[in-house]
Amino acid sequence: MLVMVLGIMLAVLDGTIVNLALPAIARDLNASAAHAVWVVNAYQVALLALLLPCATLGDLIGYKKVYLTGLAIFTAASLVCATSGSLLTLALARGLQGLGAAGLMGVNAALVRRIYPRSMLGRGVALNSVVVATASVAGPTVAAAILSVAGWPWLFALNLPLGIVVITLGLRYLPENAGPPTVGARLSALDVGLNAAMFALVVLGADALGVGVGGDRGKLLNGALLLAAGLAVGVFYVLRQRRQAVPLLPVDLLRIPIFRLSMCSSVCAFSAQMLAFVSLPFLILDGFGRSAGQTGLLMSCWPLATVVAAPLAGRLIGRVSDGLLGGIGMACMALGLAALTLLAAHPQSWDIAWRLAMCGFGFGLFQSPNNHTIVTSAPQHRSGGASGMLGTARLTGQTLGVVLLAGVFSLFDAHNGHGPTVGLVMAACFATVAAVFSSMRLRHVGAAH
Repeated sequence: MLVMVLGIMLAVLDGTIVNLALPAIARDLNASAAHAVWVVNAYQVALLALLLPCATLGDLIGYKKVYLTGLAIFTAASLVCATSGSLLTLALARGLQGLGAAGLMGVNAALVRRIYPRSMLGRGVALNSVVVATASVAGPTVAAAILSVAGWPWLFALNLPLGIVVITLGLRYLPENAGPPTVGARLSALDVGLNAAMFALVVLGADALGVGVGGDRGKLLNGALLLAAGLAVGVFYVLRQRRQAVPLLPVDLLRIPIFRLSMCSSVCAFSAQMLAFVSLPFLILDGFGRSAGQTGLLMSCWPLATVVAAPLAGRLIGRVSDGLLGGIGMACMALGLAALTLLAAHPQSWDIAWRLAMCGFGFGLFQSPNNHTIVTSAPQHRSGGASGMLGTARLTGQTLGVVLLAGVFSLFDAHNGHGPTVGLVMAACFATVAAVFSSMRLRHVGAAH
């Protein structure tokens, strides 16, 4: 589990750790800010496009091999990132990093399921969940600490020693698959290409639409065309997958009601989290007039409360229904988000802090039981597919949240509190929908495979 925790922490952190350094990267590599965004986009698109193929590959050749190969690619790509002399090289290396991260994330939950006996799996999922939840919001804080003493290449260089240590430990301690691959399982180049094209076109199209909402007709047209192309590829891809015995896109797992509801809950929950976590710095810094240091301390209340809640949720798994725990957690988060929108113009720090802690506690109470259901409701031989879908739901939700907020900030001023407040209202709505989906699973208790 040490190998699992360190590996997933590296992959999740690198999704957001460079955001703070984009201005410096653009300046040092003589690139525009618009082009520098590809340092982030290349990683996210490659990760989302290749997550499910890596999960299926884990079912075929072994989760351990895919995990360690992904980690090796991620570590080698980090060296290229740290020594890049042009934006093109850096963006390509970030795409390679995304490929490596897809290997890590694609089989992460499947390996956790192999490591823990069923009676203790809830605790393993909780530990894994708290690392993912904390790392997904800790990127800017970690980046600020590194950039205060070193240049942006060190954001990548620090991955090298840690990556080598984790690979060395993983070769010795990670378990092999329990049995041979499922009959009918395969990985075709056409399916991998369709999967990558669908996710890449949809993400890039949605991003262009979000930027163009404010009136850039060129962006709107490009976004609409990319999104339409992605949806067209997606329709053909899904129809093709439905005819396969063991599909790359696990449409067979989505036929399981409790799995389908858990996936919907996860997408909505991570959309809410991303909407909130991007809106809050604007609200606290510009709307409430706090300093960067004060904002950082206040924002830390969210992940700290998540760290407190996740182990508690892990112990309750098996004693209390996952659907009920998740529903309560998302309801708590929705109430915390709603309370943030009702703050006065000049609130006390304590008034902000307890609302943020309420959100973080609710998210921590939700994530572990929800992930537990996603992992265990799939048959053992489809653990890779379930693991890939778990990561896909998180990344899809986060991407949706960012795209929606780009549209909100195009319509409402982000610096006077109006835009962030609208973003928090949307986040509360998504959290409420996630609570509804989670509670609907109570009707299917005992129906999981």
